[in-house]
Amino acid sequence: MGYLGNQITTVFPTSISVDTATIATANISNQLTDANMSGGSVIQAVTAVDTSVRTTTSQTFVVASNTAQVDITPRASSSKILVFCSGTCTATDGDDGWYTTIFRDSTNLGNATTGLGSGNSVPAICTMTFLFNMMVLDSPNTTSQITYGLRFCGENSDSDGFATTVLGREISGSSNPVPTHIIAMEIAG
Repeated sequence: MGYLGNQITTVFPTSISVDTATIATANISNQLTDANMSGGSVIQAVTAVDTSVRTTTSQTFVVASNTAQVDITPRASSSKILVFCSGTCTATDGDDGWYTTIFRDSTNLGNATTGLGSGNSVPAICTMTFLFNMMVLDSPNTTSQITYGLRFCGENSDSDGFATTVLGREISGSSNPVPTHIIAMEIAG
């Protein structure tokens, strides 16, 4: 803009030269990509919720048709997968117990026998429902799809016949079981 006496004049250029290659390069370099994410950044998260009661009489870890299972495909083989799983579990006999764990495909990420969580009913008194919370940081070293999932089993502590282990038990008189949640997050390595 210029000033001429009492008049203000505006000068517009007749043409503007733009280097589109420089603009495109600047945009690409500012995009957040997996390759330039710093270690510890969350790359992706997947989740599932199971809202049904699931039961088993198995004394080894089983899925028992629970849907607390998630598929994730890591974007880098150096990534770690942080898995959380929570819900409720009980054994229907007052002297028996249960175990919960998280599997990566066919690999138990907890103890082979006791998993990552456990509980028992009060001996000779009643069944008790317990909240379980499990968390594990896994290093799968792959970029192929993997499945993380909850598995559970029971323990016959008193040898009087095996009790049923129950996930997501509903409150007495209710038809709404406590949901089971699982979350898997890929963390940049």
